[in-house]
Amino acid sequence: MISTAVKDLAAEALFVSYLQPSESPSGVAVQEAITAMILRHGSDGCAAGVAEEFGDHPEIAVQRMTWVHEELAEVPALRAPVLH
Repeated sequence: MISTAVKDLAAEALFVSYLQPSESPSGVAVQEAITAMILRHGSDGCAAGVAEEFGDHPEIAVQRMTWVHEELAEVPALRAPVLH
């Protein structure tokens, strides 16, 4: 099971990425963007970018974070396991 901290980091990294909802990115593009942003900014840098956007543009940041969570729900490695 993926930890909450890993899911949070992935969300922050995707949030600060160059991907846009209008692009309808593939799952591979989402995963590549997450990796690139973590390597570029580190966990603290990604979190700082999210905080800055929520401080400067809260209405847009909320919309972007909603999109981020929708995208992450489609990433197999970040989905909660299905219990049978």
